[in-house]
Amino acid sequence: MHKVQRLRCLLIKITRVFRLFVREKTNYTYLIGGFIFDMIISINQPYFAPFPGFFSKAMRSDILVLLDSVQFPLGSTWLTRNRFKNHQGILRLIVPVRKKGLGLQKINEVRIFTERNWTRKHLESLKTAYAKAPFFDEHLKSLEKIFSESYEKLIDVNLAIIRYLTESIRIQSKIVLLSEIGIEEKEPQLSVEICRKLGASHFLAQSGARKYIATEAFKDSGIEPIFFNYRPVVYPQLWGAFERNLSAFDLLFNCGPKSYDLIRKGI
Repeated sequence: MHKVQRLRCLLIKITRVFRLFVREKTNYTYLIGGFIFDMIISINQPYFAPFPGFFSKAMRSDILVLLDSVQFPLGSTWLTRNRFKNHQGILRLIVPVRKKGLGLQKINEVRIFTERNWTRKHLESLKTAYAKAPFFDEHLKSLEKIFSESYEKLIDVNLAIIRYLTESIRIQSKIVLLSEIGIEEKEPQLSVEICRKLGASHFLAQSGARKYIATEAFKDSGIEPIFFNYRPVVYPQLWGAFERNLSAFDLLFNCGPKSYDLIRKGI
């Protein structure tokens, strides 16, 4: 029985290689050198200035796929807002977007109210809130650059921030956009097709999503679903008692190079 299982796993790996490099013509360099045989993929919506748990998922993954071409939620969403901290308590920053009368939109279609000068206001709020944070000055020029750009679409500012935080925290995982892969499926099949397209051996999701995962469909494709719980780690903050799950900017401004190790403690 064990020989049959090992043979089946080997055939799945060979099929994965064929699909990636022959049928799909995949040329991602990070798949070379053995990683193809044990690749963890996760997915997430491209949140605005995400909390550390977002980057904890990225750390556990070889590839994080950002779902930029799925439907934009009609209600409140972390795609347009996040929480920071100032002398008054929780500081909520919101990106103003155009929704009224536009019906259903994909995330990468959502446009920003550019005339509201929100970037300047957000930058000033962050300067006031974090001027005394130990590592704020190290990131100030980059922050000014991010918030000096004229963004037309929500996805543009969100990606700029995600990429900056990923680099600053020193996360090596590859970030790929769903729109780059060319998959139009909807969940629960979407996650399976993403993994098949990129040749994943494992699909990573938070434990709370277990009941929504098409477990059998993954296993039929030779992909193993794995689950995790993110445990927020307490770290030094300005302005009183610790607040969990703020934007990762809060962690970065307060802890600097230690941010990576602190996020890893929650793994």
